[in-house]
Amino acid sequence: MVDAVIWDIGYLVSAALFIMGIKKLSSPRTAPDGNKMGAQGMLLAVLVTLGKMYTDGIIGYELIVGGLALGSLIGWWMAVRVEMTGMPELVALFNGFGGAASALVGLSEVLSRLQSGNVPEPGVELYAIWVAIGLSGLVGWLTLTGSLMAMGKLMGGFYIPFTKKDSRGRRKWVNFPTWGPPWLNLVKVAMLFVSLALVVLTIQEPTNTDYIYGLVASSCLLGILFVLPIGGADMPVVVSLLNSMSGIAAAFTGFVIGNNVLIIAGSMVGAAGLILTFIMCKAMNRTLIAVLFKSFGGSGRETVTRTKVGSDPEEVAMVCDGISTCVIIPGYGMAVSQAQHAVKEFADLLESQGVEVKYGIHPVAGRMPGHMNVLLAEANVPYEQLIEMAEINLEMPECDVALVIGANDTVNPVARSGEGPLAGMPIIDADKARVVVVIKRSLNVGYAGVDNDLFFEDKTMMLFGDGKKMMNELNSAMKEF
Repeated sequence: MVDAVIWDIGYLVSAALFIMGIKKLSSPRTAPDGNKMGAQGMLLAVLVTLGKMYTDGIIGYELIVGGLALGSLIGWWMAVRVEMTGMPELVALFNGFGGAASALVGLSEVLSRLQSGNVPEPGVELYAIWVAIGLSGLVGWLTLTGSLMAMGKLMGGFYIPFTKKDSRGRRKWVNFPTWGPPWLNLVKVAMLFVSLALVVLTIQEPTNTDYIYGLVASSCLLGILFVLPIGGADMPVVVSLLNSMSGIAAAFTGFVIGNNVLIIAGSMVGAAGLILTFIMCKAMNRTLIAVLFKSFGGSGRETVTRTKVGSDPEEVAMVCDGISTCVIIPGYGMAVSQAQHAVKEFADLLESQGVEVKYGIHPVAGRMPGHMNVLLAEANVPYEQLIEMAEINLEMPECDVALVIGANDTVNPVARSGEGPLAGMPIIDADKARVVVVIKRSLNVGYAGVDNDLFFEDKTMMLFGDGKKMMNELNSAMKEF
């Protein structure tokens, strides 16, 4: 009895660490501490579970310790090797791992019960256990394959080692284009009902393993179809939703094995991920239904017919001489070129001349929530200079120079016109600044497939080229001017 109380207290402390960690994740300044607290909570939960297993007389520590060691090694290796540009793909992969872990535990539990004959008699207990197992498998396998698809889309495809690299040094293998004919939504809904029907059938015939493996197959296929028609512009929403689903799968698994901390942690992750999903939808002026059932970006892309004469770094340096305010607006292009440190150097040069520098952060800039914050924090940009979209827009009419690096759809004025796929999407009002400087490889359209009128305005100066290269040249020009 005393041991049971000790383990429950351990789980309670672990859950408290999770709650406080998630709370701290709400601010870039406290996010590192929140991440540490979440890791400490998980470590405590693992230790408490191992202690509980020891007192219950469960054997098999060799496999448990081996699994922990192997998982820790893989996690360390991935964390060390991943670049900031690959962080969205890594988050998507981790979401998939979370879903797979929950699904595998549920599958192991049901097969173990069938092997030992520990199947409850028809009634409330059977319904509760088998429904939890079925939903754990459905959400878990869907999350796994959906996350792998999301990772593939974020990467632009999966790569084969030792093949010839492209111009960006990547080995492209299979691309995942946006593909969403109208009838695909009917197929997705049908597959969902098939999966739910298989859950019901496993309850009616608990010993029939065909239904169990059929549920695994249908759930995996549903995950692929779930993400397949969704374009790159909606990836921040998809990543948030898959994160929520991984938590929900963990909560169902907690019910399956009777683990309270899994139920608590999974529910918190599910709720937090769902809230973040709706925040992302609001930032894009999209509904979740529209994201899931209406393709956005990746198809019907406009052909750019207008031209724009590019400027050179020396011209931009002359414009920046004597200004009082500058707003830097980063996008995924900054991440691709790894230009965050050069951007920070540019800001330092301006500040040494008495210029007030701020960073306008769009909620969906990049390919996952908070992507720009992470990149700029890596370059030691002060948190107080990272200004949210609504607040920075109030200051844009008084801004002398707006530097847009690698952003496209998030600064496209066409969103205010009420037409096209970007209609109504909140943007950063870069076009209201006195002078706009855009660093971009070309005039090509963004994920939404819409031409950007900002690029062709008379007050816009285009620096065509790689973000990091152009920022370094601009910094050199600033020093020489």
